[in-house]
Amino acid sequence: MLKQYLEIGQIVGTHGIKGEVRLNPWCDSPEFVKRFKTLYFDSEGRNGVKIISCRPHGNVVILKLENTDTVESASALRNKILFMNRDDSGLGDGDWFVQDLIGCSVVDSDDENKAYGTLTDVTAGAGANDIWSVTDSDNREYLLPAIKDVVKDVDVKNGIIKISPMRGIFDDAD
Repeated sequence: MLKQYLEIGQIVGTHGIKGEVRLNPWCDSPEFVKRFKTLYFDSEGRNGVKIISCRPHGNVVILKLENTDTVESASALRNKILFMNRDDSGLGDGDWFVQDLIGCSVVDSDDENKAYGTLTDVTAGAGANDIWSVTDSDNREYLLPAIKDVVKDVDVKNGIIKISPMRGIFDDAD
């Protein structure tokens, strides 16, 4: 089941004296955070906070949050994790979040009974594509390039990723 509220980043400090905070974003870019009008201090969406202003500043985001008007009130938020509502993200069909991928079963696109393991990590590759880590039942890790030639279908709702592995990725790959 997909989580409705996903981690977007962590407040790492204050900025200035008027209650702004610095957010270390855990998303593709600091610009992504600008899509939101409300963020949450919990993973259930019960403790929302309105964003008054948001601007990328290098690799962090400077946020002005509602009811945070002093450096002291901003400092009290240090190390808090902020969550976003999936519905507010504007994510298109066929797109997904890394948090949705982690834990999905990785199977062969031609034979779904042939399981390779579980997707356990996603890292940014040196080139244009991410690298997906797949861990099998013997705790061996395999690295897959997240390219169309390998990744054939991603069904995060059912937790299944279908792949056509390149020769040599898995011990028995053709």
